[in-house]
Amino acid sequence: MNKKIVCFGEVLWDVLPTEKIAGGAPMNVSIRLQSLGIETKMISKIGKDSLGNALLEIIKNKNVATSLIQIDEKLSTGEVLVHLNENGSATYDIVYPSAWDKIELNDENKKAVQEADALVYGSLACRDEVSRSTLLSLLKLAKYKIFDVNLRPPFYSISFLKEMMDLADFVKLNDEELLEITQALGSKTDSIHDNILFLSELTNTKTICVTKGKDGAVLYSNNQFYSNNGIEVKVADTIGAGDSFLAALLSKVLYTNDYSYAVEFGCIVGALVASHKGANPEISADAINLFLKSKVS
Repeated sequence: MNKKIVCFGEVLWDVLPTEKIAGGAPMNVSIRLQSLGIETKMISKIGKDSLGNALLEIIKNKNVATSLIQIDEKLSTGEVLVHLNENGSATYDIVYPSAWDKIELNDENKKAVQEADALVYGSLACRDEVSRSTLLSLLKLAKYKIFDVNLRPPFYSISFLKEMMDLADFVKLNDEELLEITQALGSKTDSIHDNILFLSELTNTKTICVTKGKDGAVLYSNNQFYSNNGIEVKVADTIGAGDSFLAALLSKVLYTNDYSYAVEFGCIVGALVASHKGANPEISADAINLFLKSKVS
């Protein structure tokens, strides 16, 4: 039976030096999940403007359900100014307030979350009280809660991040985020494995995944560690690579207990995204299978 996932949070435009690209972590996750065969809906909000209309068309063209994307009569569709360094790594200047800061609770999004197998949510969408309150209400209805940590200063506090992790069944973050959060919560080590165990015990989260950029990822679940050392590609930029990694990982974790394969699959998809410009390039099954076969041979 096909799984259903709802993603909650920002849909926006990443404004690069030369172009605008549709983005937002939960939107990126939803698009990649749908491309991998997981029925996905997006809860968000856009402005009543041309940028919002363009986003809706893009999301529809990726076959992600858009019926839960609200329209704000006053606030504009979100934009993020993206700055890339010489290595292609991104930093972000996120416009506030934007339409997605005011996502409202309604019967439609409550019903969608209740019927879904999982709810994916991030930290950035909690920067405003309106969207944060809506999310907290939806989390009470979700069967399985996946917290995708995205630390974007100054839009978070350690105390609220812990609250979100306490509510989660699955937490995904990168190695720098793990170190910042665990040290703020009292950890005295910089070991990824030790800090995962520290965070798992502190928040009672049974499944934690930490991405390490080009060096792969570590998944902790059922009291065991599973890891992959990364997939070598020529990086175009890293925008959306972690989002696609999470989507690819979930597309396997939801169906199988082969967590080693799930991490490898996530790393392959994330690396292929990093080898292209932008957050949501088309990644074919053939391209993924080519990597999988090369690992076997």
